Amino acid sequence: MPLAVQVIEPVETTSHVVFASPHSGRLYPSDLLARAQVDARTLRSSEDAFVDLLVADAPAFGAPLVTTEVPRAYVDFNRGEDEFDHALIEGVARGALNPRVASGLGVIARVVANGRPIYRGRLTRAEAEARIARYWRPYHQALDALLQRQRARFGQVVLCDMHSMPHEAICAHAGRPEVVLGDRYGAACAPGVLDQIEAVFRNAGLKVMRNAPFAGAYVAQHYGRPSMGMHAIQIELDRALYLDEMRIEPGAGFAAFQTLMRGIVADIAALGHAPAQRGLAAE
Repeated sequence: MPLAVQVIEPVETTSHVVFASPHSGRLYPSDLLARAQVDARTLRSSEDAFVDLLVADAPAFGAPLVTTEVPRAYVDFNRGEDEFDHALIEGVARGALNPRVASGLGVIARVVANGRPIYRGRLTRAEAEARIARYWRPYHQALDALLQRQRARFGQVVLCDMHSMPHEAICAHAGRPEVVLGDRYGAACAPGVLDQIEAVFRNAGLKVMRNAPFAGAYVAQHYGRPSMGMHAIQIELDRALYLDEMRIEPGAGFAAFQTLMRGIVADIAALGHAPAQRGLAAE
């Protein structure tokens, strides 16, 4: 069975930045494969495939890294534990309108990319709650503990929650961004923090937009408390930069982009080395 969470610590933690990759898990449990009505490649279409590899060097630069082996199609760590889909899970009442759940992308997804249904039949409430207990809660308990530790040690913490976006999702947007920074329109991160992280990506030659088409979901909403020194940013990378999206394999540009990301991760981690001197105090 997949590990719910892996916290990779630096030899010496010198940065208040934390990197996390909650959607790059790729170890599919047998119960999911047995009940899926789509093939394995289709299941993988919802992964942020290999994003964990793009930020794997974070600990070398003094910043902790949080990852998971659990695939997004099994449990989505960027959703609240109560975001159950009544259309998938038996015994769940129809609740208030939640666009994420309504689209089939609750904490246990009903669909993968392009709205393709995952399961034959429905899941029991007991099955759903077992996944939450075994995977969702340990992941968030570990992440929360790490963020609280970082804030206590450094006075504040910046969570870079790393994701990827299908290339087709950004083709219709003006400027066709290669990176989208989501801070819930300022609610999850202080402006000065976001400005400096945006500058790192721009200085690396990448096109950056904020909050469109992705403003941040549960993680940014839950952990982002700028007034308390907790800043959370959902960072989306264009998959076309490094991935063969059809095969879900590293693309021709993977090695070069991985090298570029190593420099970006180093520069973002460096922002957290001396926050008082770099103007990253909570706003």
